[in-house]
Amino acid sequence: MFLSVIGPGIITANVDDAGSIATYSIAGGNFGNTVLWMMIPLAVTLFFMQEMGVRMGAVTGKGLADLIRENFGVRITFWLMVGVVFTNQTNTMAEFAGVASSCEIFGLSKYLTVPAAAFLVWFVVVKGSYRSVEKIFLVACTIYVSYVISGFMARPVWPEVLRAVVVPHFTPSSEYITVIIGVVGTTISPWMQFYVQAAVVDKGIRASEYRFCRLDVLTGSVVAIAVVFFIVVTCAATIHTAGYRVDTVEDAARALRPLAGQNCATLFALGLLNASLFSASILPLATAYQVAEGVGWERGVNHSFREAPEFYTLYTALIAVGAGIILIPQAPLLKIMYLSQVLNGILLPVVIVFTLILINNKRLMGEFRNGRGYNVAAYATAAVIIGLTAMLVLTTLWPGVFGHPG
Repeated sequence: MFLSVIGPGIITANVDDAGSIATYSIAGGNFGNTVLWMMIPLAVTLFFMQEMGVRMGAVTGKGLADLIRENFGVRITFWLMVGVVFTNQTNTMAEFAGVASSCEIFGLSKYLTVPAAAFLVWFVVVKGSYRSVEKIFLVACTIYVSYVISGFMARPVWPEVLRAVVVPHFTPSSEYITVIIGVVGTTISPWMQFYVQAAVVDKGIRASEYRFCRLDVLTGSVVAIAVVFFIVVTCAATIHTAGYRVDTVEDAARALRPLAGQNCATLFALGLLNASLFSASILPLATAYQVAEGVGWERGVNHSFREAPEFYTLYTALIAVGAGIILIPQAPLLKIMYLSQVLNGILLPVVIVFTLILINNKRLMGEFRNGRGYNVAAYATAAVIIGLTAMLVLTTLWPGVFGHPG
């Protein structure tokens, strides 16, 4: 039974996109092991958030945007969808920026690789069924093992790494706060709540199968945070220790060559390419699900283009715009990748609040409503992110308010 429902939780939690890789590389390369204290809280919070999504999908048979429209009205849903589309379009641009960056490491021009990648991800979803698309996505998840191997090849000092995991550290600077927001926003992204619930509905998972979905989510959360951990450790043990500074993912991969060897650098770059292609499929798809649910369009990869024209047109447009902007000469690839994650961090509390209101609705969820532990964890996440965002605004306007800006 577990094998029949496996997929939504593992796939959603493990979409470490190009912006994610950039954010984790910057965190480890520029701040070393000082961000590792976030790993355990992130794993717990990721599980709580994803579990709520699959539970609502299994119990109600509806996506998150559907439920928001039905319970909060069209106007609120419209403005939420505007924010989601803007953020996810930036994220989609970040994925194709990741394709360009990873392929340029191997000497390939983005003017060839980005259009080819755009067509590939479009073809896989538009011409496939949910079952076939899910299988491809699950295979993509396994390629993240390249980052685990890179982590061991970097030869970190493991006692120091483990100490950093359990001993909290905080630097009151705008750059460090931005990194923290970026790491949280990219690990627990707003689009994930919409996609995981839509995937459960699309797969036809029912409330009776919900307990197996929890195991799917738990597995995905543990694997996802393990990948984050090893990316940070790899960059901390090499780039940060050597005193280099990471400004692009390309910088990180190239810096690994003399510091950890050619094989480590190649694995890191391949992981980035896989993450970029994987997410360039998922993010536009998640956005199309969200908007289609919000306005009541037919949607789902089990439908043909003729049966769900608005759904597939939006999916196609997101890919075309995302890839097209990256082909502009001198496009700021790093800035696109990095700021997309900060936008995720700012939008996430809004999505969390809607999720909490809905999942505590007795009429909708009945006996499957949240327990106190889930509510405490989710509200705490929203409060922390709102606080970090406020600190980021203050340090941006007044760099010295919490200490030095760098």
